[in-house]
Amino acid sequence: MIEVRPGGRRRIDRVLAPDYTEGVEQRPLVEVRELRDEAAQEETDLSYLRRLLHARIDIVRAEQERRSSGGSAVVEQLATILSTNAVGPATGLGRYQTHEPSRADAHQRHVEALVSDVDLSDVSKLSDDRLGEALEIFISEEASVSVRRREVQVVVDKLNAEIASRYQRGSASVDELLAAERGHHRRKS
Repeated sequence: MIEVRPGGRRRIDRVLAPDYTEGVEQRPLVEVRELRDEAAQEETDLSYLRRLLHARIDIVRAEQERRSSGGSAVVEQLATILSTNAVGPATGLGRYQTHEPSRADAHQRHVEALVSDVDLSDVSKLSDDRLGEALEIFISEEASVSVRRREVQVVVDKLNAEIASRYQRGSASVDELLAAERGHHRRKS
């Protein structure tokens, strides 16, 4: 379960803090964009974590299906399992991600630690009970991650709406954005 710690130092703690978007209407546009980018990065990381969990859910369900119907080994079906969404149709706000996951290794370790003594490299060796237990844990964690992701999306949407409203009112311009981007790239070089 992903908990948000009030006053915490992690990015999710900051992004989901009640005061993260407080007074955003008075903040400089560059600061609003920075907040939005930070929140968007958190959304990307949560989306990546969700995909990892979905893959494990799909593998466990495929093994359960194989046992009940006598199909081929999961390892033989792996490419198909991972390319189709056995969890069901996509729900929520599917967004084009402009960021790469920043904590891929940490997310991988987190998912592996959820069911520390279950080796999904050979699910056929797990007992039915242990397989069911692993599925419940992965589904529960996926639900928790999905809730946090939706909360972060609300923050991103609020910040995007503020940025868009500034362009609509004429208090921000594309020329300013391009100038700021050029300055940002020069500082990085």
